[in-house]
Amino acid sequence: MARFLIIAGLVLIAVGVLWMIGERFGLGRLPGDIVVERGNFRFYFPLATSLVLSAVISLLLWLFNR
Repeated sequence: MARFLIIAGLVLIAVGVLWMIGERFGLGRLPGDIVVERGNFRFYFPLATSLVLSAVISLLLWLFNR
């Protein structure tokens, strides 16, 4: 269980770092991302970003499994 938690933590750190790098290239602010702002409430749903990341990850997994 300890090994799983360490690996899960490292994966989360890697995803966080990649997310910060991706923001520099426009990920997270793509057209199609849903943002609703009302008063002091903000709802953000990265629909287009999720689709792009899913396509990239699927392509990478497909290439590595060939």
